[in-house]
Amino acid sequence: MKKLYFLLFLMVLLTFQANSQTKTNKTMVKKVTKTEAEWKKELSPQQYYILREKGTDPASSGGLTSHFEKGTYHCAACNLQLFKSNSKFESHCGWPSFDDAIKGTVEFVLDKSHGMIRTEIICASCGGHLGHIFNDGPKETTGQRYCVNTTSIKFVKGEK
Repeated sequence: MKKLYFLLFLMVLLTFQANSQTKTNKTMVKKVTKTEAEWKKELSPQQYYILREKGTDPASSGGLTSHFEKGTYHCAACNLQLFKSNSKFESHCGWPSFDDAIKGTVEFVLDKSHGMIRTEIICASCGGHLGHIFNDGPKETTGQRYCVNTTSIKFVKGEK
């Protein structure tokens, strides 16, 4: 009987651990599936490095860090709308920062690379690497900071 309780406890513990490893918003997003050869053909070398190889842009590169025009920010690979301009804020970290994503467009993955434990954010449609999320955003809103590589997004101007 003790073995049965132990096995049940172990199964529950493993289930919780697996669920904490990858967290996905429940909103359905159409998945884009391409081969790496197709991505290489469609993306610039820098976009491929950031979005497919999980690279990082140099701080303050690309011009979107201090960009606050009205519109939306889309995935540079598949064009999925990810962030609204009203969620963007100046974090002084060197990368575009948002306090929230459009519901269901971003997935969260445990990242233990480079000797750190972080949460990676990826596009829910194509799986492209966007950056990481941290809990040091504006306390008056969500408290979160989606720290996004400029190369992984493109800005689409909104209506006036």
